[in-house]
Amino acid sequence: MSKKSKVKDIKDTQDSGVEKEPVAVEEQQEQEVVEELSVEDKLKEELQNEKDKFLRLFAEFENYKKRTSRERIELFKTAGKEVMVEILPVLDDFERALTHIEDDKEAEELRKGVLLIYQKLLSTLEKKGLSVAEVSQGDTFDAEIHTAITQIPAPNDDLKGKVVDVVEKGYKLGDTIIRFPKVVVGQ
Repeated sequence: MSKKSKVKDIKDTQDSGVEKEPVAVEEQQEQEVVEELSVEDKLKEELQNEKDKFLRLFAEFENYKKRTSRERIELFKTAGKEVMVEILPVLDDFERALTHIEDDKEAEELRKGVLLIYQKLLSTLEKKGLSVAEVSQGDTFDAEIHTAITQIPAPNDDLKGKVVDVVEKGYKLGDTIIRFPKVVVGQ
């Protein structure tokens, strides 16, 4: 072998080694970049998942707060419902007493006293949200807001299917009916 061929072989070996080495380094760098991208993509995906979980949890908590707030307001509005229902017969007794005392002219002072107590009790209950469910003769009967205790032949054709008489007043606490009015319906 001549010197020229030996030098050429060494150069080829060196060239091939030099060429192979940068290619291998570039591939390794590309793999690292791909791995870095995939790691970065994984982290982005995890971050997005965590953000999504957080937003859902936050929305659930906001809904919970709104629901409990509404329930609390409703509870305060109807907190005295049982007490009010127990006091309604006392109001009925006052009204009956007032109608009977009206007839007796000698008990005028008694009537004034009973009327004063009745009005004071009624105004106190109204301050707490109690109101009379307005029903009058001639109103159309509605089974959702009236309780029919009996049906009678209508005195005239105008009162057929309508309220003929109100036997017992109905009461509301806020918007909720706590006692339905008892009525007589024309047939």
